[in-house]
Amino acid sequence: MRNTKRLAEGAKMRQIQPKKTLVEQTYETLVDAICSGELPPGERLAQEEIATRLNVSRQPVNNALAMLKSNGFVEETGRRGVVVSEISPDQFRAIYEFRTAVEPFAVRLAAERLPADAARQAEKIMKDGKAAFFSGSAKAQVEADIAFHEMLYHWAGNAIILSTMRMNWQHIRRAMNLVIREGVTAETSWQEHNHIVDALMRGDVAQAVAEMEGHIVRAQAKTMEALERPRP
Repeated sequence: MRNTKRLAEGAKMRQIQPKKTLVEQTYETLVDAICSGELPPGERLAQEEIATRLNVSRQPVNNALAMLKSNGFVEETGRRGVVVSEISPDQFRAIYEFRTAVEPFAVRLAAERLPADAARQAEKIMKDGKAAFFSGSAKAQVEADIAFHEMLYHWAGNAIILSTMRMNWQHIRRAMNLVIREGVTAETSWQEHNHIVDALMRGDVAQAVAEMEGHIVRAQAKTMEALERPRP
């Protein structure tokens, strides 16, 4: 009874983290390859080849492809089978319209619920973002950008915003990688991130919301310009 009581009172023990299934690992590997451009739009995805390359059986590959299809990353094309979906300007226009509504609201919630160590968290995120920018790595820059926005979602304390935006960010990653590969600098984005955080730290909610609204509008303009640019 004594030991049980100690556990119930919150003895410090490391939580056991569930391992990801083969399906989840296969899905995430394929999403990463699609978002980075390693698997470009129109690329045919043969189950046998993927299974061999990832050293798994066909079943997790089949299930992962079904998830990718459900989430809009791949599509059936008849005799060619499953291919990577094209990056649709209409889809991204809809995503940014959604962001315009949700993310300023998340900033309002964050302003009300800032954690005690918000300044420390923001300082680390901004430092990581600067390092990612100077690294020249598109992958590092995209991951740092996502980390900044997820920090705000966590501050907002709304699980629905966090889970919904995580799905949207999987698609945004594709566009961001394309924008960065075409030479569009992310430096101004981090300046805008800094303005959002500064306003939150000052308690200027209206300014923080306005900064986020402007940030999304400018990000959409850069993204749509890249997506609609003719390609050979």
